[in-house]
Amino acid sequence: MNEELKNHVLGLLAQGTRLDGRKPLEYRQPIEVKKGYIPSADGSAYVRIGDTEVIAGIKLNVDKTYPDTPNEGGIMVGAELYPLASPDFETGPPSIQAVELARVVDRGIRESHAIDVEKLCITPGEKAWFVVLDICTINEGGNLFDASSLAALAALQNCTFPGFDGKKIDYKERTGKQLPMSKAPLSVTVYKIAEHFLTDPTFEEEKVYDARLSVAVEENGMLCALQKGGDSPLAPDDIMKMVDIAVEKTQDLRKLL
Repeated sequence: MNEELKNHVLGLLAQGTRLDGRKPLEYRQPIEVKKGYIPSADGSAYVRIGDTEVIAGIKLNVDKTYPDTPNEGGIMVGAELYPLASPDFETGPPSIQAVELARVVDRGIRESHAIDVEKLCITPGEKAWFVVLDICTINEGGNLFDASSLAALAALQNCTFPGFDGKKIDYKERTGKQLPMSKAPLSVTVYKIAEHFLTDPTFEEEKVYDARLSVAVEENGMLCALQKGGDSPLAPDDIMKMVDIAVEKTQDLRKLL
């Protein structure tokens, strides 16, 4: 069945179009970003790209600093793929897909040093703020990577500190103090099917790709993270083309923030 679907997708791509009539590098519309979507969270955002919907929520915790980074706080990213979002998702421990989704989002934020983790430190060697960012799928219509990256960045930009008296956090109090961020990394995943490249795949197109490359990019176009997926290898020329596409597309998505 997938072979027939792939041949059909390839036939359309050869004509410069796709299953839903878009061009190969065109995103589904509308793309919607809503910051502050969850009032009780310290930071949150809702993102919809076509039929794909995700929510990112942030909780700030105070915890003991790590022994190797006594002057820093930190960030932890998790992803939940709920069965209500797709018949392919199951309850239970995080799947490989969920782990990879969280890792791609985490790596872009972490490797770009988007958050000034030293400013999260409260008492060196004792306690610091830690950012717990959770991504929840509402509907899986394809391209969870880009939707999750966009939602994560929007939630981080929306994040403010709760009240803290040195001993206890008061989550009902909003201080208005923003999370210390110096950069805004955004990730775009480019897919390769045979000799064709495409972005923002549908649920069906994701079933027939050969390789993909997730590229996290800062505002100035600087690359901060790459992650390759799929069974087929990528030639150096392929990687350069995919990086160029991703850099261009992050500029378009960044306007939504």
